Amino acid sequence: MFRQASLFGAEDPCFDPSFSTASRSQLSGASWVEYVPGWLSGSDALFDDLMDCIDFEQRRGIAMYDRLVDEPRLTSWWNESESDEVALPILADIRWALADRFRRHFDSIGFNLYRDQNDSVAWHGDRHRKVVTDPIVAILSVGESRPFHMRRNRDDEHGEAGGASLTWGLGHGDLFVMGGACQHEWQHCVPKRRRHAGPRLSITYRHDAR
Repeated sequence: MFRQASLFGAEDPCFDPSFSTASRSQLSGASWVEYVPGWLSGSDALFDDLMDCIDFEQRRGIAMYDRLVDEPRLTSWWNESESDEVALPILADIRWALADRFRRHFDSIGFNLYRDQNDSVAWHGDRHRKVVTDPIVAILSVGESRPFHMRRNRDDEHGEAGGASLTWGLGHGDLFVMGGACQHEWQHCVPKRRRHAGPRLSITYRHDAR
């Protein structure tokens, strides 16, 4: 996979514990997002290290509309209940920094690899909203930037998603956090692209309890 390197991406990975570039936006009701551009420096080095040490899989037989398809991305999961050690020490450091800022115990990390412009994830809300009242989902993006869309959830009366979508370009060490009622009131997706796109790796921190 060819990847366009960022200007400062090859240095040793290091994140900003002060979250100095963070900006929080209230979306609707109790839903909010926090965007921290360039939170992680050395993102290209982290991307390469993770590609060397993580075994990705492609989920097959995913129900999509009226047929079964292979999921158009590769995934891997780490869960605290299965192992005390994450793939790289910096991932543990990030985990504790996020826990300190958002007052949650992040006990799982999902790795989602979008190999090129043909990989994507459809509109959805994270499944663990069914067991966590106000989940916080923190996404660290390394590799090339890809559009990340959000839109209001389906209207119970009309059965349609509401309003225009919001878009952020996430990659090269950007951190994006969804909190409050986001997983209940909003959907998000990473769409396919018509023109070439290099690989992007989404590192997603979640928690199973308040």
